[in-house]
Amino acid sequence: MLLGIVLWVIFGALAGWIASMIMGTDGRQGVIGTIVVGILGAFIGGFLFSLIGGAGFTGFNIPSFIVAVVGAVVLLAIVRVLSGHTTNTVHHV
Repeated sequence: MLLGIVLWVIFGALAGWIASMIMGTDGRQGVIGTIVVGILGAFIGGFLFSLIGGAGFTGFNIPSFIVAVVGAVVLLAIVRVLSGHTTNTVHHV
């Protein structure tokens, strides 16, 4: 049980981190936010892939990792739209 939770956290952290780098939000959501985005992304990606006939999230493997990253990117895009952030802006100090 504990090992399963640890694996979900690691899997979520990696998927969320890659998705945040793709979406340009890396560093803004923190460690917990990154983990949550990755775990929720796995569920969202699994749902989306099952709608188009794909296998979705099937466990801790490379295809499922890709599904989780895609789902996390979708989640971050939805959050961006809902929060009103439409562009990636870099501020230099």
